[in-house]
Amino acid sequence: MNVITKTVQLPDGREISIETGKLAKQADGAVMLRMGNTMLLATVCAAKDAVPGTDFMPLQVEYREKYAAAGRFPGGFTKREGKANDDEILTCRLVDRALRPLFPSNYHAEVYVNVNLYSADGVDMPDALAGFAASAALSCSDIPFEGPISEVRVIRLNGEYIVDPTFDQMKDADMDIMVGATEENIMMVEGEMKEVSEQDLLQALKVAHEAIKPMCRLQKELSKELGKDVKREYCHEVNDEELREQVNKECYQPAYDITKQALEKQARAEAFEKIREDFKVRYAEAHPDMEAAELEEKNALVDRYYHDVERDAMRRCILDEGIRLDGRGTTDIRPIWCEVSPLPGPHGSSIFTRGETQSLSTVTLGTKLDEKLVDDVLDRSYMRFLLHYNFPPFSTGEAKAQRGVGRREIGHGHLAWRALKGQIPADYPYTVRVVSDILESNGSSSMATVCAGTLALMDAGVPIKKPVSGIAMGLIKNPGEEKYAVLSDILGDEDHLGDMDFKTTGTKDGLTATQMDIKCDGLSYEILEKALMQAKQAREHILGKILECMPEPRPELKPHVPRIEQIIIPKEFIGAVIGPGGKIIQGMQEDTGATITIDEEDGVGKVQVSGPNAESINAALAKIRAIVAVPEVGEVYEGTVRSIMPYGCFVEFMPGKDGLLHISEIDWKRLETVEEAGIKEGDKMTVKLLEIDPKTGKFKLSRRALLPKPEGYVERPPRQRRERPERPERPERGERHSHE
Repeated sequence: MNVITKTVQLPDGREISIETGKLAKQADGAVMLRMGNTMLLATVCAAKDAVPGTDFMPLQVEYREKYAAAGRFPGGFTKREGKANDDEILTCRLVDRALRPLFPSNYHAEVYVNVNLYSADGVDMPDALAGFAASAALSCSDIPFEGPISEVRVIRLNGEYIVDPTFDQMKDADMDIMVGATEENIMMVEGEMKEVSEQDLLQALKVAHEAIKPMCRLQKELSKELGKDVKREYCHEVNDEELREQVNKECYQPAYDITKQALEKQARAEAFEKIREDFKVRYAEAHPDMEAAELEEKNALVDRYYHDVERDAMRRCILDEGIRLDGRGTTDIRPIWCEVSPLPGPHGSSIFTRGETQSLSTVTLGTKLDEKLVDDVLDRSYMRFLLHYNFPPFSTGEAKAQRGVGRREIGHGHLAWRALKGQIPADYPYTVRVVSDILESNGSSSMATVCAGTLALMDAGVPIKKPVSGIAMGLIKNPGEEKYAVLSDILGDEDHLGDMDFKTTGTKDGLTATQMDIKCDGLSYEILEKALMQAKQAREHILGKILECMPEPRPELKPHVPRIEQIIIPKEFIGAVIGPGGKIIQGMQEDTGATITIDEEDGVGKVQVSGPNAESINAALAKIRAIVAVPEVGEVYEGTVRSIMPYGCFVEFMPGKDGLLHISEIDWKRLETVEEAGIKEGDKMTVKLLEIDPKTGKFKLSRRALLPKPEGYVERPPRQRRERPERPERPERGERHSHE
């Protein structure tokens, strides 16, 4: 085996090693990455040839975490890993978005990248290492790739930037971003912040890029040492330069004219399509002798060349005249209209429409029982704020069946979730679910989700700290040209044909989340700063529109929202409230109709009581307070007779607390039996707590003490105890068994 190992140091001195030549040798490229006790195996395989007719990059990235890595069993009946969970899918997307732009534009063979977590100790975070491992596997192969890249996570903790932090360091960070980059350029950014400034984000990007550069150099060294710096030859496209020139000559000006007409999305698409189809008709008429199969091949080339014509026309119109596809200037925001409570049934709802992008969002408020259990390899926790994003085909006018939730929907929903989650108060008792259904889409539906989600939360009466707005920015910059344009509130076509998709969300005081994908080389920090500051202005404009619609959260919940009350009880009373086998808590729920949950946190019991109305909740709270109340001597209680004995009866005077009502304490007159007083099991009576035995903790009760004392009543003197004679001394144990 030709095993090669290389190491690189992080800024704080920790090491990451890359090993190849030992495992998965039949893959085109394979590496084992190790950091501490965290180990990931990354492999890559590519088909030798492209599937005929493929004109895109068929890249598939998979990231999986093995439960055995942390010494755990998977859940479920099969006890086996199943489909990828949301966190694994999000990691796949982070790796995919950094790798995809770096494959040659004319390379169309299927490429499969697999990254598996095989060892973890819960110290280092494996998702931050997946991009480095995937790129290293590509560097060890002969697959055409214009990398390498690496990815790191950067947090800010107490004002200090930390690269690839531990799980413990993450807890108190006010910034958490993932950055993917080559040695020369940043390619991908995604993260969340606690209202930080744009300059703070730029500084984090610089710290990340400096940490990535040595990782890229390591991969170049590794590739050269393996002889993989020369990539395989391929030919996945056959071009006709004469046809390309003809398409450009005949279609560019008509396409440029359409670009300037500021048509709506569907009308613009139809106008662009007509130019292309008219050219195909003219071309077919000019070549009557061409066979059908050959003409079909030429038409496929026309489609590809015309796409480039559309792209060039749109970009030149923006750069030269400052006119966008819908007629706006570079900083203009599309018209916005909002509405709250369009739906009477949900606990909160809103519509947010910006141009041809529209989100209908709803909010549901639930109890602690509605929290989502997260059972990942390295994370077992509960989520009390959920956000789900749906993108049905009709939102873009597609005649297509709606299937399950795709990776894009998970990614867009996660970004909106990160944008809003920090604004939910930590002590808010409800579990909150936001659902955004995109009804129309023409650019930045995830940012529409953030805005609609803010409105729906306020409509539901959730006391969010501050409202949040979001915006998607774009960039047009041709290689070798100084001129560029930063675009606010981009359309779908501007995203597709442009060089950057840069989303930011934030309150009036700072950024809460960001996502960026860059498709061009040489993007300077000056351009990034301009984009960030232009985005800030756009966010503030949109935030103003949101506040015009709803200035603040509703002061009260809507009538049909379940009410929740929360109280704190001493830790030692948790068991008493629950009861043996849950008997007490279940009985209280049956009696009152309320739902009761208890959790031990920070050394106390946190009790949540929810119910359909105030009476139900108050009844449950009264029972709980009675259980946790400490009995006091001299206090009077309303009790229930639980059992009858010859010497008295036992009365439950507080939930779970029984005391003895001795027959002599039932009445002032002498009773031979308890039944003489007409007492039976289940009777309610008022009793007074006379004494708590200091040794046994038993309670002595009296009913007599609450009754008027009869006139002339003479207390019987206590019975004198007979004095026992002194016992003779007992002989020693040995003496009792001795024999003379």
